[in-house]
Amino acid sequence: MNTLKRNYIFDFDSTLTKVEALDVLAEITLVNNPNRDAIIKEIIEITNLGIDGEISFTESLERRIQLLGAKRADLSGLIDALKKQVSVSIEKNKEFFENFSEDIYVISAGFKEFIVPIVAAYNIPEERVFANTFEFDEDEVIIGFDRENPLSVHNGKIQCLRDLNLEGEIQVIGDGYSDAVTKEAGVAHKFFAYTENVSRDKTTQNADHITPNLDEFLFVNKLPRNISYPKNRIKILLLENVHPDAFEKLSEDGFSVETVSKSLSEDELIEKIKDVHVLGIRSKTQVTKKVIEAAEKLLVIGAFCIGTKQIDLETCKDHGVVVFNAPYSNTRSVVELAIGEIIMLMRSVFLRSTELHNGQWNKTANGSREVRGKKLGIVGYGNIGKQLSVLAEALGMDVYYYDVEDKLALGNATKIDDLSDLLSISDVITLHIDDNAANKNFIGAKEISQMKDGVHLINLSRGFVVDIEALKEALQSGKIAGAAVDVYPKEPRANGHFYTELKGLDNVILTPHVGGSTEEAQKDIADFVPGKIMGYVNSGNTVDAVNFPRIRLPKHENAHRFLHIHKNIPGVMAKINKVLAKYDMNIIGQYLSTDDKVGYVITDLDKEYNPKVIKKLKEVEGTIKFRVLY
Repeated sequence: MNTLKRNYIFDFDSTLTKVEALDVLAEITLVNNPNRDAIIKEIIEITNLGIDGEISFTESLERRIQLLGAKRADLSGLIDALKKQVSVSIEKNKEFFENFSEDIYVISAGFKEFIVPIVAAYNIPEERVFANTFEFDEDEVIIGFDRENPLSVHNGKIQCLRDLNLEGEIQVIGDGYSDAVTKEAGVAHKFFAYTENVSRDKTTQNADHITPNLDEFLFVNKLPRNISYPKNRIKILLLENVHPDAFEKLSEDGFSVETVSKSLSEDELIEKIKDVHVLGIRSKTQVTKKVIEAAEKLLVIGAFCIGTKQIDLETCKDHGVVVFNAPYSNTRSVVELAIGEIIMLMRSVFLRSTELHNGQWNKTANGSREVRGKKLGIVGYGNIGKQLSVLAEALGMDVYYYDVEDKLALGNATKIDDLSDLLSISDVITLHIDDNAANKNFIGAKEISQMKDGVHLINLSRGFVVDIEALKEALQSGKIAGAAVDVYPKEPRANGHFYTELKGLDNVILTPHVGGSTEEAQKDIADFVPGKIMGYVNSGNTVDAVNFPRIRLPKHENAHRFLHIHKNIPGVMAKINKVLAKYDMNIIGQYLSTDDKVGYVITDLDKEYNPKVIKKLKEVEGTIKFRVLY
């Protein structure tokens, strides 16, 4: 047998289409039947029994046709419905069916009457479609099927392939048991279990290859395809209970996604990340230099939070790993907690509540004040500080702010140029400082001494920006009347035991880093960060990247996109274009952005080119990472 030639044998139902055609026909023919739902459920059950080999296929067909009560006229509606239900990756790779038409066959236990019109659009002629045919009575009602057709009986596909006696290697692609047994019977050389629409244990357990989509099948066989690398091969690891919407969104785009409910230690992460292309974390996981150096396939890190101090950004850049975060998604949540804590501290709500929980009734106005007319000092006038400024002013507070950068005031807020001046006039001070290491102990004994007696302090920024010992002393002495603390110098990687020196102080509100932990914020983050991840992996966009040159790219259509990350040293761009010129590449578009350490150049080219150009571009001096997208 000549094994150089390949024959590709496709199933129809739940492979070329997303659905089982007779199930769809039932939806059409039973639309006005009062028992419609029960009958459709029974038809689906019979379909699955036949697919899994639990009953003979002949029996499966007979029972379903009797329940359908369909007419020839119903088939036109079925065909229209099936045209809209072609499997996503099949439709995207239409070019494969057109170019390899002579090697492709459809062998199905379905019916020619609806299969032929669907596959004709994919350049598969009727003579290469093998399927059952309906029998009709004088009123054009479907009453049965051609029982002489080998596909109308159990294991009919095996007999059909024997009768065809095809030369060359035979590869069967399907979702059902009747497809799987062709390999066991010796009439197929390879069986690919197609799981894009449905995955059946009986089908997958003996498959040569599990194929989540046609891209994977084409990739394994080194055939032309719609995308350069199957998305199911791109592994994403999400840690720390990232919102399930992120898993859903990334999975729906075709990626293989694994979730872990906690953060991982450095050693655990090094072991886990070896084959990972995308890492998603929150604030507790430390992505160190050792971790990044062990992550040979890592393309991108998504921080499902605001801060990125837990990530070694420079080492990521050196290794061509792009980092995205969610700088705005939880802003409102943090601001609302700050407003709530300002009111609770000023009214001594937390103390009154604790007393009452302990059985002590203490109705008093002592230490309970309105926020209206009080001076709020905001340290750090970024996204959170600005929104807090607006809401606090709406409550009637006089707002003052300090920032190391020149920031435009919103509303009636007053900019204060010196931190000590802000501290000395504020009734409430709230901290919204970034995670720069230089901000360690930004508020210490000296700064506390500059504050008003009886001030209230809120820290919803970073744990290390406040000297905890100095804060404890000030709280115990009464210098600071009350504090609300949500962040700590050291925080555990998972829920469980925790200790802070502030424990037991009745004028302190303690929360476990939940400033941005609202359902709305986590949902917004789970929408924003995956969008950035997919934008980079799918098209190369680096808009909103934390550590990388930013490029907003147009969609690439009918072109291949070369993404070249390199050290920002003289001459690299010239060398890249010299290689492209040497291989007569037709450049459709080229985009470049650099920073002090790396350059990022994207080149869109015609689809036809010498593959040797890729090898030469990877060899350009200073190359960090190179990818091809199409």
